[in-house]
Amino acid sequence: MIIDAHNHPDWYGFSVTRFLQNMEQYNIDRTWLLSWEAPQDEYNPSYYAVLPDHDGTGPISFQRCVAYAERYPEKFVLGYAPDPRRPDAIDRLKSAISLYGVRIYGEIKLRMMYDNPDAIRLFRFCGEKGLPVVVHIDYEFDTGQQYPRPNWWYGGGIEAFERAVKACPETIFLGHAPGFWAHISGDDQYDKVAYPEGKVIPGGKVVSMLRQYPNLYCDISAGSGHRALNRDHEFTKQFLLEFQDRILYGRDYFDNIHQELLDSLHLPEQVLAKIYSGNALKLVPLEVRG
Repeated sequence: MIIDAHNHPDWYGFSVTRFLQNMEQYNIDRTWLLSWEAPQDEYNPSYYAVLPDHDGTGPISFQRCVAYAERYPEKFVLGYAPDPRRPDAIDRLKSAISLYGVRIYGEIKLRMMYDNPDAIRLFRFCGEKGLPVVVHIDYEFDTGQQYPRPNWWYGGGIEAFERAVKACPETIFLGHAPGFWAHISGDDQYDKVAYPEGKVIPGGKVVSMLRQYPNLYCDISAGSGHRALNRDHEFTKQFLLEFQDRILYGRDYFDNIHQELLDSLHLPEQVLAKIYSGNALKLVPLEVRG
């Protein structure tokens, strides 16, 4: 069984029909379908061509996720991440759990510190409800641009994320995106380039956090996860073996580069089974449908 633990509805022009065809093409049985709720001035206008919503419901609205899951409940698992800064965020999430069966809080991708007290309150609620939290982190870079933003940072860096993970030990967090995966290495590239290259240097923050916090998991989706795991195969194989119980396969797109990389590493079958579906099922078990 293969579960894509990170994707979005109507993303990059993939309607539900194309989405299902793509899943079949790459033998994906289920997909965690995540919203992205953010104010319009907090994401790059270049996304307008590949994102469905720009009307205040988010770049990727929860209602689009619901529309997919209601039509194909055996294929999609609902995720929803209301903005913690909204005073009704927890109430909205509580309602979505009750009405629609939301099982993941994700994806949170906002220009705020992830140890913001409002975020901590919401993350603890997720822990109480058994919802894993999918977190996007990006660092601030000097892009040479001024408008509409000089950069597109999210989350406040690995230190703010670590404080959140530490403050919410009953909540499962999935680290994701360039600002998380750059820390697989102990070099100093994380706040200089989005996608560091070269051999992995010992001492990466991701490794030390995984060893210290049992509630931290890894989402390998997107170019960030793939590039991090592709930069040093010898390191990557040992990394996946050590943390085999806390790595989740995901794509955040519609290609097959993550499967190709994983399958090329000659990992034991039981390890691949955990990464492809076992760990996702541990966090979000299959529902028994009557």
